[in-house]
Amino acid sequence: MIALVDYRAGNLTSVRKALTALGATFETPETPEALSGAAGIIVPGVGHFASTANLSDGWRRAVLARVSAGVPLLGICVGMQWLFQGSDEAPQCPGLGLLDGRCARLVGDTARRVKVPHVGWNGLELPPGSTSRLLAGVPSGSQVYFTHSYAPPVTPDCAAATIHGGTFAAAVERDGVFGVQFHPEKSSDIGLGILRNFLDECDRPR
Repeated sequence: MIALVDYRAGNLTSVRKALTALGATFETPETPEALSGAAGIIVPGVGHFASTANLSDGWRRAVLARVSAGVPLLGICVGMQWLFQGSDEAPQCPGLGLLDGRCARLVGDTARRVKVPHVGWNGLELPPGSTSRLLAGVPSGSQVYFTHSYAPPVTPDCAAATIHGGTFAAAVERDGVFGVQFHPEKSSDIGLGILRNFLDECDRPR
């Protein structure tokens, strides 16, 4: 069972449709304790980073405990930003701290028609010889759908980058912790393939 965490800011409908299309079994747990039986955890999100404050200390402890037990975790959009130490969008709200770095506002450029928020399709830049499990079978340059104003930095955990005003991490991966700044559930076959890769990770024996 995949646990789809609802903190009242995630685009759950689209993610549910994508998981259903992939034949996944999932639930939206009402309490942190319900994560104990999850084979994988997805934290979606749209909007303001401050919404992550709805994830109480109980939720944070439960997610960290499952990650420590080897359960794969996927953050989507703001859910990915939550994996980091925090965001300049809501400095008072700490991130989960599984990944180093802070998220910052994208830099717009009127002369170059670089608009913020960043809404639309952009290509993923994978490093040569990528061994990313989340992006397995995804060619560099593949187009995915973004809608955001803040983004995480490029760190050693970056599995793919994108350029919009500047370069930022579009996908991250460290052990069983994964994140995507874009919306795979809205990114056609490429996005479904990425979600399928995550589900395959959840099915691996631990």
